[in-house]
Amino acid sequence: MAELTRRYVVMTMATEAPFDVRDPEGVFVLKPWKDPAALRALRAYADCCYPELARDLQDWIRAIEREPTPRGDVGQRNEAHIAGAPTRRRAKVRAARPSKPRRAARKATRATRKRRRR
Repeated sequence: MAELTRRYVVMTMATEAPFDVRDPEGVFVLKPWKDPAALRALRAYADCCYPELARDLQDWIRAIEREPTPRGDVGQRNEAHIAGAPTRRRAKVRAARPSKPRRAARKATRATRKRRRR
């Protein structure tokens, strides 16, 4: 994870100052271990960044997914709103669907039946 640690440094804030939305140097820290929304954001970021950093992020994501999910306060509140997120169960359902050629054949058969009825 050399690319990830070389490029990004995470540290605690020196003060309890409020977050300034107009500060271009300001940071917003997410905790993907404790918040499913943060993990989803990390995946989206990995999909859009340069390859070396994306690889490091994917390694980190896999490490998070292998471990039990400790939820923090925000993570518990966000969990209920992640319903639209793709899950492994949905992926299996998609895999069980007929392939496109079979669907096309069925469609052609239906069209033939309709023509015969007329």
